[in-house]
Amino acid sequence: MGKILRETSRPSSNSSPASPSSGPATTSSTSITETVKGSHRFKISGYSLSKGIGIGKYIASEIFSVGGYDWAIYFYPDGKSLEDNATYVSLFIALASEGTDVRALFELTLLDQSGKERHKVHSHFERTLESGPYTLKYRGSMWGYKRFFKRVSLETSDYLKDDCLSVNCSVGVVRSHTEGPKTFSIAIPPSTIGHQFGKLLESGKDSDVSFEVNGEIFAAHKLVLAARSAVFRAQLFGPMKDKNTQCIKVEDMEAPVFKALLHVIYWDSLPDMQELTGINSKWATTLMAQHLLAAADRYGLDRLRLMCEASLCEDVAI
Repeated sequence: MGKILRETSRPSSNSSPASPSSGPATTSSTSITETVKGSHRFKISGYSLSKGIGIGKYIASEIFSVGGYDWAIYFYPDGKSLEDNATYVSLFIALASEGTDVRALFELTLLDQSGKERHKVHSHFERTLESGPYTLKYRGSMWGYKRFFKRVSLETSDYLKDDCLSVNCSVGVVRSHTEGPKTFSIAIPPSTIGHQFGKLLESGKDSDVSFEVNGEIFAAHKLVLAARSAVFRAQLFGPMKDKNTQCIKVEDMEAPVFKALLHVIYWDSLPDMQELTGINSKWATTLMAQHLLAAADRYGLDRLRLMCEASLCEDVAI
């Protein structure tokens, strides 16, 4: 498949006005002209019986498709033109489907059946740069040769064997289209980092700090806490850090609230408030959101604060 590429560049019609210091915004496209190729082998058996059918009358191959169009090979045993008086056989390729201005390249080959491969080739492909593709205007338009082969010479040649001829026709339909910049899409799965950190919290594996809240112990990881909260970072690694960083006692906070706080730090999402409190009511969700809002302010967790505010706003009735 041959291709001709043409690059075009033009100012973008929907871009904002360029500043004086920058050039105009541009977009690009590519005009691609290519040939869609196919071929058909046409065997003419009983050549001698086809002689005398009349000048201008043909034997047709089965219809075959190339490049979205139907084609047929026409062989004229007595020639196509009256002026040649049946001296030559004629061979043509015809457009057999509806179409206007179909541009194509052709090659007609009469096959040598002696094994010497001295085929008689008439090719339009080799003359592309000289004359360009041939244009067929309508259904029935043809390309080929009225004087394809002198009949007397054909009948004594290696092209005729056992009263059979074999013709190969290649068609290259010329098609053009324009492409914009190519984009490649790779499916990227959603991030699982929150899930992975959450599982780390649940497992307690490699924890290096614990918190005592109302007699309940919660294991955690210093680096995770420090990365998520400036308050925890100062408490665990700052110059004024707690002397006992192995087990830190948390005052003025309920255990379920601290558990929810850790859930948000690791999972980056609010926990199921009713499941956490064991109370199946909207009131439990509202109460936990209020306590978490205070915890968010205490530990400098701005995202948690906004999440709590959004949750509480849902409960406001006007």
